[in-house]
Amino acid sequence: MMITKRTLDFLKALKKNNNREWFDVNRSKYEEAKADFEKFVETLLPLLSKENSKLKDLKVKDCVFRIYRDVRFSKNKDPYKTNFGAYFVEGGKKSSKAGYYIQIEPGNSFLAGGCWMPEAPVLKAIRQEIDYNLKDFEKIVKGKVFKSRFGEMTDARLKTTPKGYDAENPAINYLRQTSFTVMASIKDKDLSGAAFTKEAAKAYKEMLPFLKFLNVAQD
Repeated sequence: MMITKRTLDFLKALKKNNNREWFDVNRSKYEEAKADFEKFVETLLPLLSKENSKLKDLKVKDCVFRIYRDVRFSKNKDPYKTNFGAYFVEGGKKSSKAGYYIQIEPGNSFLAGGCWMPEAPVLKAIRQEIDYNLKDFEKIVKGKVFKSRFGEMTDARLKTTPKGYDAENPAINYLRQTSFTVMASIKDKDLSGAAFTKEAAKAYKEMLPFLKFLNVAQD
């Protein structure tokens, strides 16, 4: 299963014409692109749940985000996102648990995962888990296969030391993070390759120990 060129073409056109009038005229193209992305998600889900049984009850609607933007508190008043996105996580896309994310956007597609901007109780629990089990965490994030695929975590860090920790703590660089995510970019040409779904599933399998570690803090 792959993402078709027509889906990418629709997203490119939407980026140039991000207004309701154009969208209404081209709604049929949107519906076709949306169906294409949802079919991809439907194909990927069983591959993910094979490795992570906690995802086995997820449906496509539990994972896929709406294309409509919430502009109430944003300076950017464009009504539509210029990407398709889905979050694969126990409990569905509104869950606070760490999960897998995918974004499809011409020139800016990527696979990602982890726990992005968790609320204070979850952030505190993750920091505690890293503090207690630093060696286990570093074994994951410094693993050869993991680093080759995802590189380093580049999430924002506090300039100060989190409350309750010492600046000399060997885990301090991780403890200062406010999110815990990793990402791998996807080239447009790879999206349209026949092996894309299997390659995405492989990447997420390599990410799974990272997610399990983060989720222990919430279990």
